[in-house]
Amino acid sequence: MRHYTIEGFSLTQSVAVMLARARYLIIAEMDAALKDLDITTPQMGILFAMQRGLASTPFEISKVLSVDTGLMTRMLDKLEAKGLLERSRRMDDRRMVDLVLTKKGGEVTAEIPMIAPEVLNARLKKFTTTEFEELGRLLQKFMEE
Repeated sequence: MRHYTIEGFSLTQSVAVMLARARYLIIAEMDAALKDLDITTPQMGILFAMQRGLASTPFEISKVLSVDTGLMTRMLDKLEAKGLLERSRRMDDRRMVDLVLTKKGGEVTAEIPMIAPEVLNARLKKFTTTEFEELGRLLQKFMEE
């Protein structure tokens, strides 16, 4: 089914622009809420993915978070400089890098569940439970290949 036409296309009403604006709102609000932890929303994603065991290498985290490897390297550099994670090369394959949360990184990551749900709930406050579930379902459908 074709939902857009050349004649009726409005950039500001396109799904792409609306999703980008929604993402920007969430990131801005989350960044403000994470300020005291001295991390950004993308950095939160890295720490949380590591803590939850979803990924332990830069490549795995790139896949989980849909971030290109160049940007991932820069974010890992910042997290390492803050003392939140450590990188180590594997002895059996020096090309592979493993990531481990430091004690400080674990402490910071433990604070995320107190912050992130509040930010997201504030953004979703006008949604009923049914609308929230439908939004999730529709986004999943949108991302299917």
